Amino acid sequence: MTAEALLEKAARYLPPEKVELVSAAFDYAAAAHAGQLRMSGDPYLEHPFQVALTLAEQQLDATTLAAALLHDVTEDCGISLKQLEDKFGADVARLVDGVSKLSKLALPMPDELQQRPSVREQQAENLRKMLVAMAEDLRVVFIKLADRLHNMSTLGALPADRQEAIARETLEIYAPLAHRLGIWEFKWQLEDMAFHYLESRKYSQIAKMVSSRRVEREEIIENVINILRREFEHLSIKSEISGRPKHLYSIAQKIERYLTQGRQFNEIYDLLAVRVLVDTIPECYRAIGVVHNLWHPIPGAFDDYIANPKPNGYKSLHTAVLFKGTTPLEVQIRTREMHRVAEFGVAAHWRYKEDDKDIEVEERIGWLRQLVDWHREMAGAEEFLESVRTDIFNDQVFVFTPKGEIKDLPKDSTPVDFAYRIHTDLGNRCAGAKVNGRMVPLDYCLSNGNVVEIIVSKKDKGPSRDWMSPSLGYVKSSHAREKIRQWFKKQARKENIDLGREMLDKELKHLGLDVSYREKIALLFKYDAIEDFYAAIGCGDISTQSMAVKLAAQEQPKMVVTGTVTSQPSESGIRVMGTGDLLTNLAKCCNPVLGDLIIGYVTRSRGITVHRQDCFNVVREDEKERLVNVEWGKSSSHYPAKIQVEAWDRVGLVRDIATLLAEERVNISSMVVNEHKNYTTSLFFDVETSGLPQLSLIMSRIETVAGVTNVARVGTEDRLLKSKQSQ
Repeated sequence: MTAEALLEKAARYLPPEKVELVSAAFDYAAAAHAGQLRMSGDPYLEHPFQVALTLAEQQLDATTLAAALLHDVTEDCGISLKQLEDKFGADVARLVDGVSKLSKLALPMPDELQQRPSVREQQAENLRKMLVAMAEDLRVVFIKLADRLHNMSTLGALPADRQEAIARETLEIYAPLAHRLGIWEFKWQLEDMAFHYLESRKYSQIAKMVSSRRVEREEIIENVINILRREFEHLSIKSEISGRPKHLYSIAQKIERYLTQGRQFNEIYDLLAVRVLVDTIPECYRAIGVVHNLWHPIPGAFDDYIANPKPNGYKSLHTAVLFKGTTPLEVQIRTREMHRVAEFGVAAHWRYKEDDKDIEVEERIGWLRQLVDWHREMAGAEEFLESVRTDIFNDQVFVFTPKGEIKDLPKDSTPVDFAYRIHTDLGNRCAGAKVNGRMVPLDYCLSNGNVVEIIVSKKDKGPSRDWMSPSLGYVKSSHAREKIRQWFKKQARKENIDLGREMLDKELKHLGLDVSYREKIALLFKYDAIEDFYAAIGCGDISTQSMAVKLAAQEQPKMVVTGTVTSQPSESGIRVMGTGDLLTNLAKCCNPVLGDLIIGYVTRSRGITVHRQDCFNVVREDEKERLVNVEWGKSSSHYPAKIQVEAWDRVGLVRDIATLLAEERVNISSMVVNEHKNYTTSLFFDVETSGLPQLSLIMSRIETVAGVTNVARVGTEDRLLKSKQSQ
């Protein structure tokens, strides 16, 4: 391996003395890594070389390229930072140190994330450290992203569990981070490679679907390019026109959205797409006029990201038209400079004059500075992780204040989120909202271009507790949620304790658990004093929905049994401890769902029947020796559950509940209706859920349906008893 390819790229934009620094770093890394091999069998030097080559394609400065070449020598070759500093200077050593610290961050396995909240907190803390390092020097993350890109390309050499863990982290953290920094070239590659390992079957299916129509699409694209080139030449518009490939992960996401709308794969209009590069902004608008004159625009498909750039700095004109009246076609038009920024994001603005600060870079990573400030207000690492994922890595919407100021918010934000983004006091006093001059409810989802006006209360009554309920949808951003929590924390402790106890008991009733579970759940949240736990619920630090998630995620205790202990997953997703690989069935009397505390009963002819631990039949069982310990394993199964709904009888009640359940993708397998003489009704639904978190969510949402007075989970024997009592 030689440095020629790297040095040739670097020499295109760096002065000779800077190229010499890169060359010296390559020679030093080659000597340090001599004889070392990666798990793929390649020489170890191949990895830092490819990382540096990727960064050279983005024309990053010589310090970054040198640090990329040397980023593993301190960890793998026993070379100290002091030695690097003496040889290459303080900046190179600092970048290598920053990348090394990020590389040490623990990577939890997917099953650990589900079962151990402490590991989840560690991952959140790791993310916090990475973003703080970014704020100190963004070049650290350029190197880390390029490092992850090459690691993903050689992921096949690792065991399957590591492949899944690394691919999932890539899709959840690194690809969104590249998107937020505007580095499209990194984003799509990371997404597609992670998608390949996480959902290989779907990846192959979509690849075949796209490939099957490749020749047809190429002919259409060539025809479009020829027509546009003639028109632009006629108007003396210098242009560069090319087909724009659609990447597989983005197609998969679009297919899912289309299926929910009842649309098909062949209706995805931007599978056919061209990109037009011109010299100036006026020519962008002249070019879009040409396109719209040639072909009929599709309503609602025009976006002007030149006048309203995305938060990551992306600028372009997007439109969709019907080519020859029938074929949907997407067209992107931008200047060459906009294209460079679109491909390389913030990295495109990083000056190779290393002593200069780029004002545009500083402005465009303002969200990062803000995030680092926010993390000091967060109660813990979990809240920080929530903030990053909802407020930073989600898609954005752009709305206007009445004075015309643009504010960017997470996708699906509400007027309450908007109010808190303007000022905490405005959020606390928010009593209503107008969007485009029209009154809207406070759970209204804001869209791009909305003008939002907040109506404030004359009395300083503070926010509503309903705003804290995820199922009601009043607040979508973690920033607003944290401000509301802080307000309630300042209120009287006794009020929070009383309210917290009431909310906890209501959630226990939802989940079909008795009050004896109060202390158990408190311990899951690491509260020894039950009143402190009540207060945390009452002030909004802990949501009732998170209780169901915590129950579902907890690690079940394992029974020590003399003899052979096996842990074989069954079709129902149950692992049986100490009994060999037996058939398991979920008990019909109590219908356990994922997250319930469970126990197994060895039957004489049907394997093991799995009950909830508090099931009436288990408590009364005389032959205790037939009870065995079981635990939830990995399964994509749906679990039956029974829900009782008490409500005032009215027209459309069943329809409204059924529609709500359909929106949550919950299947109703049966339903019984008991009407009473006092104009009330009892509805009993048999539903199929993915576990306790979803069950808790749908019951919270059913409570919001007009006329509903109570919702509870019931077992078969409870249902029969209540049904008889009502007759």
